[in-house]
Amino acid sequence: MQHLDLTRLALPSGPRADMALAAVVLVLSGVAEGQRLGPDGNAGASVFLSWFLATAVCAAFPLRRRHPVAVGWFTVLGTGVYHLLSTVDGPLVVIPVAALYALAAQGRIRDTVAMAAVMVVGVGAGALAGTGDVNGTAVFMLTGWLVAVVALGAMRHGRLAYAEEQARLRATQERLRIARELHDVIGHNMSMIHVQASSALHRLPKDPGLAEEALTAIKQGSKEGLRELRATLGVLRQVDEAAPTTPSPGLSGIDDLVTSAARAGVDVRVERSGSLSAPPAAVDLAAYRIVQESLTNAVRHSGARHVVVRIHHGEREVTLDVQDDGRGPARAGHAGGGRIAGGSGIAGMTERARALGGTLDAGPGGAGGFLVRARLPFSDHHEPIGGAADDQDPAGG
Repeated sequence: MQHLDLTRLALPSGPRADMALAAVVLVLSGVAEGQRLGPDGNAGASVFLSWFLATAVCAAFPLRRRHPVAVGWFTVLGTGVYHLLSTVDGPLVVIPVAALYALAAQGRIRDTVAMAAVMVVGVGAGALAGTGDVNGTAVFMLTGWLVAVVALGAMRHGRLAYAEEQARLRATQERLRIARELHDVIGHNMSMIHVQASSALHRLPKDPGLAEEALTAIKQGSKEGLRELRATLGVLRQVDEAAPTTPSPGLSGIDDLVTSAARAGVDVRVERSGSLSAPPAAVDLAAYRIVQESLTNAVRHSGARHVVVRIHHGEREVTLDVQDDGRGPARAGHAGGGRIAGGSGIAGMTERARALGGTLDAGPGGAGGFLVRARLPFSDHHEPIGGAADDQDPAGG
């Protein structure tokens, strides 16, 4: 015995739904008009004209997607003339009501209100003229239905507009997140490779041995950069897969950054204070990325030879100071622009800090050089605030 597959009994949607509604209303209108036939089955001119109007209104309704306003006015006026000719209160009024709802759902509120007003005025005029079944109660009920239909359509339009805006906002945030991650993950290694390559070219004629060391550092840096790039792209390709299990980088891995900077000829000293407990993952990742970007700027832009990284683990926040002895990065635009010439490092660090509800200041240090100072607070539930939940490291380490 075959079982009925209920999943295949879905209601029609789109243009098919419009055609189905028009067909049902046309059949019901025909049945209602059949009551006006004489005893011998003959139909008068008004009956034929009423059938013609009902057919025209129902046939026009499926065209509303291409010509919404024109079809709306046609169904409203056609239905009005139909009710003036017919002596039965047929179901044809469903068609203009559906057309008005569709217009309101598209955000065409002015057109919808104008059509609804015409319908109410027309029915009210019929009630005053004493035509058939039309009376004050019918006018009151029709007005209520039209107000409800317009309101529901407007609400649907608002929900759709809000959903579209949220989708655009999420897409923008995702693009910014990917751009920031790629900049942080790849930019650090590429900057170190650039410095080492310049050093190797300078040393090669004078000291091939030192040049060989620089080339070895380039090989190692490019290998690490390629590994992180593959990990990042691998996570971005995941659609419905489980989240990566490799932990995100954090301050516990800062020694790798120190080693990488040392290969580029920069001496980095790390000073830790405060609690020894690990901060929340989002704060730990942001702190790591800020230190990474600060060291990259010190190597690539500042010309520093020594960098001091001070990390304080407080009870409710992590504070960072990255001080170098270089000349400071060249600024693009005004002092508050937050951008380094040729890149967006400071802007990216600032975004990370603000996403956690913290702050970041970058500028000349009091004793010379360049200073990056960040404060990264913990949220109440150890979760990032202000949209930082999306700011997880896609590289997975």
